[in-house]
Amino acid sequence: MTTTRQPAPEHDDAMRLLRMAEGLGAARLLQLAVEFDVAALLGDGPRTAEELAETTATHPQGLRRLLRALAGIGVCAEAASGRFELTEMGKRLDADHPQSLHWWVRFQTMLNPVYDGAGQSVRAQDPTFSAVYGEPIFEHLARHPEHGEIFHSAMAEHSRVMGTVLATGYDFGGVRRIVDVGGGDGSLLTVLLQRYPEAEGVVYDLPEVADVARERIEAAGLADRCAVVGGDFLSEVPAGADLYLLKGVLHNWSDSDAVTLLRNCRTAMAPESRLLLIEAVVPPGDDFHPSKVLDVAMMIVYGGRERTLSEHTELLTEAGLRFGRTVEAAAPLSVIEAYPA
Repeated sequence: MTTTRQPAPEHDDAMRLLRMAEGLGAARLLQLAVEFDVAALLGDGPRTAEELAETTATHPQGLRRLLRALAGIGVCAEAASGRFELTEMGKRLDADHPQSLHWWVRFQTMLNPVYDGAGQSVRAQDPTFSAVYGEPIFEHLARHPEHGEIFHSAMAEHSRVMGTVLATGYDFGGVRRIVDVGGGDGSLLTVLLQRYPEAEGVVYDLPEVADVARERIEAAGLADRCAVVGGDFLSEVPAGADLYLLKGVLHNWSDSDAVTLLRNCRTAMAPESRLLLIEAVVPPGDDFHPSKVLDVAMMIVYGGRERTLSEHTELLTEAGLRFGRTVEAAAPLSVIEAYPA
């Protein structure tokens, strides 16, 4: 017979702190899974650590211990035979999965040195990324294509996942023309146009990004319904749409730049047009919310910030827009509707 002694209540806080302070958590385990391409190796069926060790150039016991830990966070499962197989969640770490997050995890690995020096941002509220890599993130990505590829692939994966969530959780019915401002490689708009075949679209981003978007749109068979336009949204935004999208764009920018971007959207909008901000909204109170952690990450990496609903509303008002409503998407993101004032 096994008995379990429960810790006294006064020890609960200490135990929580011990667990939270451990340096190796779920994030690093996922990064190791991607580093050793566990999802691709287990994609053909269950394997033992010994069977995978030679392929991965790892020690069988070391790999088994990693797989056991990954099973503990739901990435794989261990059978009685000692073989490991992927869970449905774990399959998404394979770069070839249609809803892959392989590159998203790779991007987080790239940020590890930045997070190590995060105190820089707390002391000076300057992005630590610049101190570590010697230049702001977007300049660095433009000058270092190997990192740029990781970043843009990660953002494309995020947009594909969020596009599916938005297409099912928000009603885009009746929309005729969508401009996705800062639309990256077109992943988000691709999902929406496939779900709403009556709509047309425009992907608008920097010229070097637009070239990639053009390839994706053509590969999806949407070239006749979706244009790709290169430009700078801090200078202008294409006119002629009844719906404008800004997904995960505003939080990259200071308040002054955010207002400039919103004003450019307002200038492009017709009186009946609608603007959707797809952003994290920081709620009041002390309860945990992912947006509060993401806000610190934005400060460290981009020099950006997450905002409360009232802060979003203030920016909209200053740009000549009026707040409509919010619709919950998938934590931590919400859809904020805005209209010409």
